[in-house]
Amino acid sequence: MSGYCDFAPGHPVHGPYHDTEYGFPQRDESVLFERLLLEINQAGLSWETILKKRDGFRRAYSGFNVDKVARYGDQDRERLLADPGIIRNRLKVEAAIHNAQVIRGLRKSHGGFIDWLDANVCDEHAVPRDKASWVKLFRKTFRFTGGEITGEFLMSLGYLPGAHRPDCPVMKKIARARKAA
Repeated sequence: MSGYCDFAPGHPVHGPYHDTEYGFPQRDESVLFERLLLEINQAGLSWETILKKRDGFRRAYSGFNVDKVARYGDQDRERLLADPGIIRNRLKVEAAIHNAQVIRGLRKSHGGFIDWLDANVCDEHAVPRDKASWVKLFRKTFRFTGGEITGEFLMSLGYLPGAHRPDCPVMKKIARARKAA
């Protein structure tokens, strides 16, 4: 995503995300859920729109608390669909709730979302997953996770390469963050 490295640094909206989040490893479940929810909501829209609405998403989706969102019922769905602070798309709202329920299930089967991701870095033949393999796995597991959404989600966490140009100064920060993790 070399284009992002060309225009994001210094940009009032994209800059902080580019410089401190995009491509950095994350282990916290609420951060992972937030990133997945934001990527799903970005489909068909600009990333700048999503970043500008980030606080609205945080408020609307209980601070990205997986347990709370997994318990959302009909009243919550209607509240979300009426909230101008987020993207009011029924399929995306349903996907957020469903995916929170899936993540809760991953706690039982794998220990958590991050453990599931780590367990699936390689396929059944111990070959590192490429984007197509990840997309296939995500489509089997989650809702509203096509190729672009899955690819961006995984790049944003460092599971797939391409978040930054190799010569982007942020790459040094990411390397240090990976070492610390």
